[in-house]
Amino acid sequence: MASIKLHLEAAESDAVARFAESIGAKPEALLYCALNRLMLAAHDPSLRTEILETWESKRENLPLWADSACSVHAYEGKPDAEPEPSRYLKTE
Repeated sequence: MASIKLHLEAAESDAVARFAESIGAKPEALLYCALNRLMLAAHDPSLRTEILETWESKRENLPLWADSACSVHAYEGKPDAEPEPSRYLKTE
C-alpha cells in the first residue's frame, strides 16, 4: 500500500487529534475523509487556487482551525500568550 506523509505543526496535530477523539475516530480517518471530499470537488477550478494559496500560506501562518501557538508579546510589553485550543473545533 502506498503512503503519503503529512507534516503538521504541534498546534495542527493537536487540533486534529482532539477533533478525531471527540467523534470517536482516528486522525487518519479525518484526513481520509477530508481528502475524499477534496477529490470529489476536484473539478472546481477555484479549489485548485485555494489549494495552492493554502499551501503557500502554511509557510508563515497556522490555519484558523489549528490551536493557537504560544506567541511572545515582549515587544508590546504584554505577557506571553499561552497556547489555546482552536475555537473552530468547539464541540459544545
